[in-house]
Amino acid sequence: MSIFALQYFAGGFLDEDLIHFNKNFDDWCVQFESYDDAMLIVQTLEKQESIVIVEITPLSYPKYFFASLQGTIYLTRRIEDKIICAVEPFMGSSFKIAICDLKTKKARFTKTNYKTILSAEAAFTNFGE
Repeated sequence: MSIFALQYFAGGFLDEDLIHFNKNFDDWCVQFESYDDAMLIVQTLEKQESIVIVEITPLSYPKYFFASLQGTIYLTRRIEDKIICAVEPFMGSSFKIAICDLKTKKARFTKTNYKTILSAEAAFTNFGE
């Protein structure tokens, strides 16, 4: 379950207009099923040396695969068929642990709130053990 995208070396994913770059990866960004397909497009663009092909997976970019997952994601980890994330749902809120199920494509938060990222990290590290 992965797709490929074109990313500008300073950040941003190539938009469908093949000119602009979006800060976040979304459905408006150019997507490819294979590395080779992405390379065909890169070869037609100006400033090819500034563009890299990146693989987008649930582990590297969970917000794209789990639409209900909102906020800033600080850590991700895969445990069997789940992606576990340490998330700040909105700026200034308590941190939470999200469990994203790869089979059902659903994400849910645990009930526990963490005041700091350090306490969320500790819970994240020991999650599932």
